[in-house]
Amino acid sequence: MRTHIVAVGRLKRGAEASLYEHFADRVRPPIQLHEVEDRKADDKSRRKREAELITAAIPDGATIVALDETGRNLTSREFAKRLSHWRDTGTNALVFIIGGADGLTDEIRNKATLVMSFGKSTWPHLLVRGMLAEQLYRAQQIHAGHPYHRD
Repeated sequence: MRTHIVAVGRLKRGAEASLYEHFADRVRPPIQLHEVEDRKADDKSRRKREAELITAAIPDGATIVALDETGRNLTSREFAKRLSHWRDTGTNALVFIIGGADGLTDEIRNKATLVMSFGKSTWPHLLVRGMLAEQLYRAQQIHAGHPYHRD
């Protein structure tokens, strides 16, 4: 199963990039990061344009997980179990979508098999990449029975 992250915005050098790379480099097979942005869109059309760019970056037939503050808050073990289920039932591509500062459109949320959240707080979208990469790594370690994740 190939794991993709489709994220709005460009991750520049700094703490957020270091956090993402620290965990993403450990995930196997490697995470494929697709960054999209349209700097020309005005405030009124930004979310719509981002939704178009996100949709274009999703591989055909992919299972979609949208990260959104309105989504389900899963424990790390629940998240790992979902990943195992998708892997074991033949999911070819799993795509995590991280919106921009204005969030995701209803259209994108409605396409998702799962809408999930990292809690009730609003997190900077660039930081969420690192948080997601860490949870993907943690799930990998849970599957392997590695002591990285302790109950």
